[in-house]
Amino acid sequence: MTAFGEEAHDLRQLSYRRRLGVRIAIGVAFFLARRSPAQMRAVFTLLRKGARAASYGEARQAREAVVTRSLICESRRGCLPRSIAAALVCRLGGTWPTWCVGVGTAPPFGAHAWIEADGRMVEEEEPSSHYRKLITIGPLGEKR
Repeated sequence: MTAFGEEAHDLRQLSYRRRLGVRIAIGVAFFLARRSPAQMRAVFTLLRKGARAASYGEARQAREAVVTRSLICESRRGCLPRSIAAALVCRLGGTWPTWCVGVGTAPPFGAHAWIEADGRMVEEEEPSSHYRKLITIGPLGEKR
């Protein structure tokens, strides 16, 4: 059995229970992605309670599990459900990353959602300097 904090580039290396958790997290993420920002903030504020801050490795593992299972989440346009699902997978493991939504400050301009851990974006193509954060929901007790 492989825990989320360990290397597992193939989703089949995860236990059946963890694979099921990833699938459920993806489904819930697509549901939450259609809610308003205020509703998402309320849900995430509740979910992060009792969770410790996710390490970069744990957050990366959660993100990899999500993109391995969902082609939509793997695509550039799937950033919102991908970031939500990765945060939910982290929460299933007892951790919470910093979930962020922002806008590009350099071309191409547009909205983007991502997760951060240990103060850096998790597996994103552009550096954080390319975005201005509009919404962040980090672990409880995290300093901003």
